[in-house]
Amino acid sequence: MLVYRFRIWVLLLLVIFPDPSLSHFDSAKKMQMREKVRKMFYHAYENYMTHAFPHDELKPLSRSFTDSLSELGNLKLEHLPQDYNGTALTLIESLSSLVILGNCTEFERAVLWLSENLTFDVDARVNLFECNIRVLGGLVSAHILATDSTNRLVQGSYKNQLLVLAEDLGRRFLPAFDTPTGLPYAWINLKYGVMKNETTETSTSGCGSLILEMGALSRLTGDPRYESAALRALRKLWSMRSSLNLLGTTLDMETGEWIEHSSGIGAGVDSFYEYLFKAHILFGKEDFWRMFHSAYLAVQKYFRHGPWYHEADMRTGKATYWQLTSLQAFWPGLQATANTSHREFVYVWKKFGVLPERYLLDHQMLHPTEKYYPLRPELAESTFYLYQATKDPWYMEVGETIVNSLNSYTKVEGGFASIRDVTTMQTEDHMHSFFLAETCKYLYLLFDDSFLVDRNYIFTTEGHPLPVLSAWQERLPEIYIPSNWTYVKDEKQTKRSSAMSLQVCPALSLNAGHGEQLVESACHVPDARSDHKCFSDEECGVDSASCRRRSCSMAGYCGLWLVV
Repeated sequence: MLVYRFRIWVLLLLVIFPDPSLSHFDSAKKMQMREKVRKMFYHAYENYMTHAFPHDELKPLSRSFTDSLSELGNLKLEHLPQDYNGTALTLIESLSSLVILGNCTEFERAVLWLSENLTFDVDARVNLFECNIRVLGGLVSAHILATDSTNRLVQGSYKNQLLVLAEDLGRRFLPAFDTPTGLPYAWINLKYGVMKNETTETSTSGCGSLILEMGALSRLTGDPRYESAALRALRKLWSMRSSLNLLGTTLDMETGEWIEHSSGIGAGVDSFYEYLFKAHILFGKEDFWRMFHSAYLAVQKYFRHGPWYHEADMRTGKATYWQLTSLQAFWPGLQATANTSHREFVYVWKKFGVLPERYLLDHQMLHPTEKYYPLRPELAESTFYLYQATKDPWYMEVGETIVNSLNSYTKVEGGFASIRDVTTMQTEDHMHSFFLAETCKYLYLLFDDSFLVDRNYIFTTEGHPLPVLSAWQERLPEIYIPSNWTYVKDEKQTKRSSAMSLQVCPALSLNAGHGEQLVESACHVPDARSDHKCFSDEECGVDSASCRRRSCSMAGYCGLWLVV
């Protein structure tokens, strides 16, 4: 099996190695937790199918439904359709989860229903980004799962119907990209295209997080228009970065001018960073890697403050807002040395019982209005990735905490409900589709990763698996060859040298012996502060100046301690 490893900073493509000793978290405990998550999934899924299907999402308290696809991202609830009756959004989002849980019978039943009943010829104005990651991504992923070599569907029952639906949806996206800049409108009417007087305001994520789903659609159909449109938008967005390699949060897609210059790794920007690297893995384009590397270094330099990441002005790098947002919790999963950041998110989760939407770091208090928890998956996602990276059973203990919290605070008779206020645990009548697409999926994979054996997948920002196929890649980058994981090659060297002794990250030295200059290493971006608490040497990583291993003092601080 082809193995991918990312050492210094980046997400692991999911590859299964033999487990080390699981200490007290033994195989029986893993099986127990797996079954708990399985019950969570089916409690949510069956309530959706009983009380909401084929509408978009479940209202678990009233046991009714909401046709929410046209509301996603639409904070002012403008231009809502009058005759829209849903697109079975939660069912589409559940397809890959059903496969991962091993329920091929229900997967087949769902695929055949969608094949015969789903249509996108509806007068509904939808958010392009949300529709892309949820609906297009769900359909493309499910099509691939339905046609893989394991023959999950009854032979002859599936004739690429999901791909036909995905291509129909992709064609409906294309008018959004017909703009002077190539940056897409944030909103598109599925039936009529771009509406008159449509807003030109959009986000960095909205323009820069389309390449995985639309690129996969092009590779599957042979029609290059989808990938080309997403790629043109991404390159235009990258050209708008500041001299510090930072991007803002919101922009005018028609003029190509920034509206909000403050930026971070949270809402409005988060998946931009995620997709740069995952696109590099999926399609093998060096351009994606170069963009990600430059953007990552800028994040570490201007946003990082110990284990936390604040927001900063893209033009100056000066801090603007000191706050934790729940969407930032994906970031430790993008890194392989993110234990300290992950622990801080876990601390906040345990403090409140779930993760609040926004927490003010400078005041160590909840945001006065954003106290809610909408069943978001990001902490479960990071926990899963970090367990895959380390096989440390501590991450399973974190997963157990998350599962117990969800069952204690969010489970209701009609499904799982969002939390309106984490200080009171008051619930509200909404279960987002991503609870089944991501939250349950990542928790299940944490305790049972058999789906990933002998397979290489990336997961989209909505948790939909896409296989890494050699036929989709321009070339297989050398950094994924196991021999390049921990050292760099130089024709003048007679022995292997460590990355730390050469002060260069292995992944950045691909052609070090062929006349190309080594580039800046992420491990040399200094911490904004180095006094954050640690629990063990493993959390301290390497010193930013020397690349020497740091250790954790008895007082709980990371440093280079002299032994006398």
